[in-house]
Amino acid sequence: MDFGISFGNTADHWKVARRAEELGFSHAWFSDTQLVNADLFVAMAAAAMETTKIHLGSAVLIPSNRIAPVTANALASLNSLAPGRIHLGVSTGFTARRTMGLPAIKLAEMEEHIRVVQALLGGETTEWDYEGKRRKIRFLNPDLGQINIHDPIPLHISAMGPKGRRLTARLGANWMDSVPNLARGIADVTDMRTAWGEAGHDPDDFYTTAITGGCVLDEGEAFDSPRAKAQAGPAAAIVLHNLVEAEIYGSIRLEPPPFLAPLMAEYRKLYLSYTPEDARYLSVHRGHLLFLRPDEQHLITADLIRAMTITGTKEELRDSIRELARAGYKQFSCHIRYGHEDSIERWADVIAGV
Repeated sequence: MDFGISFGNTADHWKVARRAEELGFSHAWFSDTQLVNADLFVAMAAAAMETTKIHLGSAVLIPSNRIAPVTANALASLNSLAPGRIHLGVSTGFTARRTMGLPAIKLAEMEEHIRVVQALLGGETTEWDYEGKRRKIRFLNPDLGQINIHDPIPLHISAMGPKGRRLTARLGANWMDSVPNLARGIADVTDMRTAWGEAGHDPDDFYTTAITGGCVLDEGEAFDSPRAKAQAGPAAAIVLHNLVEAEIYGSIRLEPPPFLAPLMAEYRKLYLSYTPEDARYLSVHRGHLLFLRPDEQHLITADLIRAMTITGTKEELRDSIRELARAGYKQFSCHIRYGHEDSIERWADVIAGV
């Protein structure tokens, strides 16, 4: 099994990527949330220049953030800085879209963006729809060495629903999953493997990544200790962020478990207190995946962290990672929380014992 890290990137998170490389992590995944974090490709370029072995990928690129030729150019440019180490992770959009009051894009839009990007990276002349007209495009000077379309850039699709997984299988793509807990992670990868089989593929031919948020607890440490809430709490809060907006934007998960009902009722009261009324998303997603806001701290309970994050002692986490590997994941990637970059050392210790 490979082990990676992910983060809400700053422009200088190359330091974390370099430390991850030193500790033996295989991948570093950068987010594409333009109103929350530093720019995806700026951060990846800095990391590409300051590392030599670790693979660098987007987790995940949102197609509506840029036109397909720009995506392809950015990836090919990065591929010149880190040949063979660049990965394209892509999805329909959660945080990046909701921070602007928008729902996720359609699966068909994502598929078309992927098609054009892959065609350009393959050196093809392809057709592209823009401003009401279909036009032929291609990279005009790939032979000059300004970009690198020689080394392959693997495609990973983050698909948390059955329709997205079937599209992933049909496209013959690798797969990424945001794993809130062991049971959901196992169910998700089992369904993804079924989807590949239904599409006529061998599931073992594809790369599967579990992106997780959580905290490495000391023996006897509470799930709602200050450190656990700071490191695992933002991942647990995503569940509430998603569900409180589900009527407007849809949900990225299936129906919530019953135990969340009381917390959701309280979170909804908090949500309805935000102003302006037509832009409550500006408050809900402040600190998203980075930190817990003071007004939501009391709602991120020990039970919520235990149920909706990968949190535990070193031995408990090692057991969970082994279970995920047995289920079919080929990479376990832990989120390194903003302001808690030193947690990478604890995760490295966990992984050393798997």
